[in-house]
Amino acid sequence: MSNTSTAAPSRDDFAQMLEASLAGRDLMEGAVVQGRVTAVENDIVVIDVGLKTEGRISLREFTGPGAETPKTGDTVEVFLERIENAMGEAVLSRDKARREEAWDRLEQQFEGKEPVTGAIVGRVKGGFTVDLGGASAFLPGSQVDIRPVRDVTPLMNKEQPFAILKMDRPRGNIVVSRRAVLEESRAEQRAELVGQLGEGEVREGVVKNITDYGAFVDLGGIDGLLHVTDMSWSRVGHPSEVVEVGQTVQVQIIKINKETQRISLGMKQLQSDPWEGVGAKYPVGATFKGRVTNIAEYGAFVELEPGVEGLVHVSEMSWTKKNIHPGKIVSTSQEVDVMVLDVDSEKRRVSLGIKQTQRNPWEVFAETHPAGTEVEGEVKNITEFGLFIGVDEDIDGMVHLSDLDWDRSGEEAIQDYKKGDMVRAKVLDVDVEKERVSLGVKQLAGDPMEDGAYKRGQTVTCTVTEVTTGGIEVALGPDNQVKAFIRKSDLSRDRAEQRPERFAVGDKTDARVTAVDKATRKVSVSIKALEVAEEKEAVEQYGSSDSGASLGDILGAALKQQETTKKDD
Repeated sequence: MSNTSTAAPSRDDFAQMLEASLAGRDLMEGAVVQGRVTAVENDIVVIDVGLKTEGRISLREFTGPGAETPKTGDTVEVFLERIENAMGEAVLSRDKARREEAWDRLEQQFEGKEPVTGAIVGRVKGGFTVDLGGASAFLPGSQVDIRPVRDVTPLMNKEQPFAILKMDRPRGNIVVSRRAVLEESRAEQRAELVGQLGEGEVREGVVKNITDYGAFVDLGGIDGLLHVTDMSWSRVGHPSEVVEVGQTVQVQIIKINKETQRISLGMKQLQSDPWEGVGAKYPVGATFKGRVTNIAEYGAFVELEPGVEGLVHVSEMSWTKKNIHPGKIVSTSQEVDVMVLDVDSEKRRVSLGIKQTQRNPWEVFAETHPAGTEVEGEVKNITEFGLFIGVDEDIDGMVHLSDLDWDRSGEEAIQDYKKGDMVRAKVLDVDVEKERVSLGVKQLAGDPMEDGAYKRGQTVTCTVTEVTTGGIEVALGPDNQVKAFIRKSDLSRDRAEQRPERFAVGDKTDARVTAVDKATRKVSVSIKALEVAEEKEAVEQYGSSDSGASLGDILGAALKQQETTKKDD
């Protein structure tokens, strides 16, 4: 009878055996292992990694920059994806092995901020693909070179240094830059070259690029900026007017910034400064010819000689044209006569004037049109305070409201005028300093209130113009220019006759001037005062209080005398 120990293995025994056979499988799968090339058949490489079966890898996975074709017996590193597939073979990959190896190496270099070596192997949207010794990276088009590169063909499949900008192993993303490496190398060279230069040195360089504000000049591996203001002592509109790309120029190093390694260059510094002795050459008050080089809102720049410009402020351009753009008075490249008004050699400023080279038209007008001269002109403008009349070329005179009419208010009189009317007026005053001409229209007719025209106690003939309950309005003078009002109490000495209704418009009556106010231009008249004056005169002439004659007798004698005088006449 056999021993029970020789019995068939149980289910648990089979599980233990299976677990033992699979021990270490998880540790091998997904890892890089070493294998031996057992054969190379056409485009297949057969590799033994120490398992029950061998694995096969395409020969293409062993090609690439710097790679050699494997031979039988060579030891290679491969990535074990699976120990056994459906065909019973090991699933191996040389590409993944190289990629894992490369990622480990690249992560160390990225952490140490070291450059990596790779080759541009393909073109993709927005940039290029770079092989970093097994790991694939993306090179943006903007990171290929310091300046835009039109043709990348000479750089393809050529090992060169790159800088890793970004790494993401879980996603398998790597972004690299060739430009960063070039800039770092260039910065080192630039620092070395900057150390060899000194301020004040004169160097020869080649114009590499021109911008709106200047030109970049290559001094032999390092660029300096030649600003437009340092190209010439004269005004330069655009750098292309002085230099052109590829031109060899002599420049002086003006300033070197050690921190930013920026170099400022100049060309005008190699020429004599035209501002030296400018004060003696262009004395204040002297007149010169110049050329308009630039026009601004506030004035125009005039070149007196190459490198020396002065500003003609808009206020110094014309005696009469005010508040207009300088471009309406002068034009660019126009030759003009200018007078030197001020010179500041330290600030390199010259103030010029154009109007000073011509006679002041206000002085000329004052000489040719003294006060009292009659002029004629067109109404240019009507304002709330008067009329502006063109009396000479570019000179307007003003008629104030108070100088339009002797009798009517200015607001009423100005309604008679409209823009474009031709008007005659008299010059009242010319103020050259304030550039004003005062005119008067009413002065053409003469002042009815002038000295001697009306005096207190004078008898005048009045024409009734209006009858009111409080009195009558009357007009005096030959043309009825002077207006006056006779109050009800002044209509007669006799109270019973102090009735306005006994007068009608158009009636004429004599009255006596009782007051003259030239300031308010008013004349006060009274019929009552005239009657009292006549009575007094009659008493003095025909009787007195001592003669015993009655007032009626005296007045009767006076009236009779007046009638006799009229008949004799």
